[in-house]
Amino acid sequence: MPQASSPIGVFDSGVGGLSVLRALLAAMPHERFVYLADSAHAPYGERGDAYVAARTHAITQYLCEQHGIKALVVACNTATAAAIHEVRSSHPTLPLVGLEPAIKPALAVTKTGHVGVIGTRGTLTSAKFGKLMASLAGQAQFVVQPCDGLAHAIERSVALPIAAPDSPVEATETGALCARYVQAMGSFGTAAGQMDTLVLGCTHYIFVAHELRALVGPDVQFIETGEPVARQTRRLLEAAGLLHVPAETRPGQPPVPQSEATPPVQLLTTGPVAMLEAAAQRWLDLPASCCQSVQVP
Repeated sequence: MPQASSPIGVFDSGVGGLSVLRALLAAMPHERFVYLADSAHAPYGERGDAYVAARTHAITQYLCEQHGIKALVVACNTATAAAIHEVRSSHPTLPLVGLEPAIKPALAVTKTGHVGVIGTRGTLTSAKFGKLMASLAGQAQFVVQPCDGLAHAIERSVALPIAAPDSPVEATETGALCARYVQAMGSFGTAAGQMDTLVLGCTHYIFVAHELRALVGPDVQFIETGEPVARQTRRLLEAAGLLHVPAETRPGQPPVPQSEATPPVQLLTTGPVAMLEAAAQRWLDLPASCCQSVQVP
């Protein structure tokens, strides 16, 4: 049975879920994490539901059996939409947190009543997303834009030099895709009829916030899911009595020497390890030694 000292599992189709891991690390710095990027099978957003569900089940089983995780964060909107209800049924005792585009938080902050939503096609055409939107009918005007290829381009960009701050947005592949999709959505701003809120419905998209900001202007609010997911994960662990309390905070218990402590973060990938190493260093300031390649049949 998992203990409070057991790790929390986190997975995504690729490196985009590192944005959620970053929020989890900030909210629970004393926890251990095992992150798995299923990059050999990415992008999920352009796969069918059956394929994504099969991968989600396989990865859940792998993390439970090989790493003894005490909770699982499905840091992927597409996998959540395709499979989280099945995972809940097959692992009823596992604390489980999924993602969905943060439509309700966007409704709480929009002033113009016009909200843009960007995500993968798999997420935005899913039955789960359709039900969410139907439940909010009439509460705002939504412009929903699938961004084919953007998540994959963000993954490829981690191995490239960071663009100069004054370079045109369209100068990079990610910037050109952002420009194409933002322009297709319509007018952003705070005037009547404009979209004043943009929901980032894919974990990758926070990593192109700079490009998106340049396109929509300084006053548009971005809504993403990392921090709410971290808060929900902490709540579930507390409720289950599985939140880790460091030894140095327990009476009569000496702290664990760092040299003997289990590494707090393990980063695994089913694809090329170089991509994960680059992303970990660029986005989380973690060393390449945290990363390794694995096979998940």
